[in-house]
Amino acid sequence: MTKLANYLEGRWQEGSGNGSPVLDPITGETLATVSADGLDMHAAYDYARQQAGPALRKLSYAERAALLSDIVKVLQANRDKYFDISLRNSGTVQNDSSVDVDGAIYTLSFYAKAGSKMVEKALRLDGESAPLAKDNVFASQHIYVPIQGLALFINAFNFPAWGLWEKAAAALLSGVPVVIKPATSTAWLTHEMVKDVVDANILPAGALNIVCGRPDALLDALNGLDVVSFTGSADTAASLRDHPRIKHDGVRFNAETDSINSAVLGPDTDDDATGLLVREVVRELTIKSGQKCTAIRRIFVPESKYDAVAQAISNKLKTITVGDPRKEGVRMGSLVNLSQRDAILEGIEKLAECSDILFDGRTESTIDLDNENTAVVPPVLFGVRNPDDHPLVHEMEVFGPVATLIPYRNTEHAFTLTRRGMGSLVASVYSNQPDFLAQAAATLAESHGRVHLINNDVAKAHTGHGNVMPQSNHGGPGRAGGGEELGGLRALRFYHRLAAIQGSPEVLGKLAQEAGSES
Repeated sequence: MTKLANYLEGRWQEGSGNGSPVLDPITGETLATVSADGLDMHAAYDYARQQAGPALRKLSYAERAALLSDIVKVLQANRDKYFDISLRNSGTVQNDSSVDVDGAIYTLSFYAKAGSKMVEKALRLDGESAPLAKDNVFASQHIYVPIQGLALFINAFNFPAWGLWEKAAAALLSGVPVVIKPATSTAWLTHEMVKDVVDANILPAGALNIVCGRPDALLDALNGLDVVSFTGSADTAASLRDHPRIKHDGVRFNAETDSINSAVLGPDTDDDATGLLVREVVRELTIKSGQKCTAIRRIFVPESKYDAVAQAISNKLKTITVGDPRKEGVRMGSLVNLSQRDAILEGIEKLAECSDILFDGRTESTIDLDNENTAVVPPVLFGVRNPDDHPLVHEMEVFGPVATLIPYRNTEHAFTLTRRGMGSLVASVYSNQPDFLAQAAATLAESHGRVHLINNDVAKAHTGHGNVMPQSNHGGPGRAGGGEELGGLRALRFYHRLAAIQGSPEVLGKLAQEAGSES
């Protein structure tokens, strides 16, 4: 039995004890164990801050981007291995594994390319200098400088590859060492990627660290100049925010949490727009078995289209075989473990008490399994005809292949219902009326981190409701956590400190030279 070691202080260290198992969600086989018992996190963090941090900051942004390029080559060379691990540990079919593995490589490649064009050397200017005295003899210049602490990533189970590199890319490009704490259930893939990069000797020692399991002092060992980026449930985010290092000492905290995302069909009742929505809803229900923080949970359609859309979604879901991803013809795999299965089945039962079941994959899907005690849950589509009096559908997310169809009376009603999610990562809107799409964007932007507008013009080119692209902001207000990630080079702001520097134009000019600017 393999125990996944932890990489801290520039060396591999095993936690004590037997550890927690990492399982195959289809067969129940124990693939590895993880343990962080007995690790000295204070020493590990000090090493990262004192050894890796200065080594990274000696490099320019472009030089650090070159390191990201080297990491991309390592990941590409081991891509097939990562797909095999995903199948065995996450229970995903190859297309779903690609969303995670290839998405990670693409995101890292994006930041490597973007960083290679950065002219900054040691710091970044923010805007022009502003005069503070007559004749501009005294002025203020805002600058961004890399933090001299570390970045701790507490990641979710559903994206063990992408969840690592979408954060690490921006942090390492900024010159900040990282410590990754993956979710135990899918830690194997994260661990393997880190190990391959460490073995390639690309980064300074201590720049890339991983701790598996639940170490003591994971947060206690932080100091006020470190940062934490968390992905997971809103409840866990709330408990982390209450920790003294964050609540009292001011550790910068970014959260991307569960949210009740929406798809909205425009009032034009255009058949093409309807088809685009139906196709995307089915995709979001089945990719990674609905285990995506961006997945569609509520589907808003005009009252006149409710029955037709319900039938169209159901007809497509009937064609998807669910089961063991090792079997040919299976298009939808499993959840990551049995505890997630049980939580989703419990959520389905709660929704069933107050909603109509329009499609129940448990009785209508083709299920191809040799062992019934697996983490497989087929898709379920609910319907709610009285959404104004149905709080649960707007408040409870079932984190799996579950969505609810909801009718609306008019445009204002549609937007009001959508906003009842109280902060979401994404809403997608389907219409061939440009005025409606523009109105939807302006109205929903306040409560969503991303608004995805789809018409016939982009039908074949759009990147998908649930796909998170590094060029665009990822995060959302309110329930979605209030955090921000990605968005191109905007992602670097989290790993920098903004300061106002006040002095003479000559001195501020020296800062401009440090930023690689001639002005």
